[in-house]
Amino acid sequence: MKKSVIVLIIIALIIGGIGIWWYNSSKNTNENKGSNYQAEKRATNVNTINQNKTNENISNSINTNTNSSNGLVVPKTETEISSFSTKIYNKDKERQNNIGITCKALTAKEIKPGETFSFCDTVGKSTSAKGYQEADIYVDGKKEQGLGGGNCQVSTTLYNAVLKIPELEVVERHEHSGHVPYIQKGKDAAVAYGAYDFKFKNNTQNTIKIIMENTADNITAKIFKIS
Repeated sequence: MKKSVIVLIIIALIIGGIGIWWYNSSKNTNENKGSNYQAEKRATNVNTINQNKTNENISNSINTNTNSSNGLVVPKTETEISSFSTKIYNKDKERQNNIGITCKALTAKEIKPGETFSFCDTVGKSTSAKGYQEADIYVDGKKEQGLGGGNCQVSTTLYNAVLKIPELEVVERHEHSGHVPYIQKGKDAAVAYGAYDFKFKNNTQNTIKIIMENTADNITAKIFKIS
């Protein structure tokens, strides 16, 4: 009888111990789940706040590019206001080379209101270091070979584009000492660094931009108004 009682007591203690262990294990599991849920909830809230800030920044960026009433930056508009082309009769590769270099030096040049444009200052001296080659030039009415031959056709083309805009005031312009085939007499603009320049003043209310284009057959000067 005593042994039975002892066995029952032992069994009861074992069952009781298992029950306590199970209760504590369940409690810890639920607490961990609760902690993880709270952590995930806090992380979600942080992500939501960051996303809202990102959306706000994007919105501000859009307003910066489009809203001019607050003095913010807006895209500029370029409108072509003049164009003139001359035909290339001399197909010498050296002359074509020089024309390409000079057109590249002039293109995208901007002149602000009140500023005076100088062909020679913009293009600079024709040197072999810049890639210029010897081609036909006029010296005292005679053809000679010189670095930058072909530049005068570029300046003449630009000059005639400038003439189409009354607000552009021609400050300096020289005729050739001999006839040139690409323009009628009196419409040319000879240039020679340090001696002859082509200059005009921008008397418009807008900044203007020069675009020069050249092919094997033609040179085209375009003038754009920036607003």
